[in-house]
Amino acid sequence: MLKLTKKADYGLIALRHLASKGGETASAKEIAETYHLPVPLLAKVLQRLTQTKILASVAGTNGGYRLSRDASKISALEVVRAIDGPVILTHCFTDHGTCDQSENCTVREPLRRVHEAILDVLNRFTINDLAETNAVKLTPLPTALHQVSSLHPPH
Repeated sequence: MLKLTKKADYGLIALRHLASKGGETASAKEIAETYHLPVPLLAKVLQRLTQTKILASVAGTNGGYRLSRDASKISALEVVRAIDGPVILTHCFTDHGTCDQSENCTVREPLRRVHEAILDVLNRFTINDLAETNAVKLTPLPTALHQVSSLHPPH
């Protein structure tokens, strides 16, 4: 099953919160209390996002964290990679991507296309998309994903 870790979830929640503050800072404690998140884990996530230059740390009385650039320039993929490392759908797409079925595998190429489509969606989905408060307005799905979803309607 492909799913985000709690750390990635918390990072996206924190970035959405910071995007909604219009450039103001927020402390780890403030964000954690707002969303009922564990402060120590959130603090580690925020430190990681600061190390990767997605966030900036501001010292002082009104210090805390703020986005290092506009929310429309920070992709969900960038955040997930900063926190969790590479997004891997299956072992085939790692540096050690061979298995005893490699030569006869009939799903490697289709799964590669699914993997690339997932990465594309995460790359086009920005913190700005998350921060929209009204009806969710997302960038349309790539044609390949739309075709796959229309081929397999929900039961």
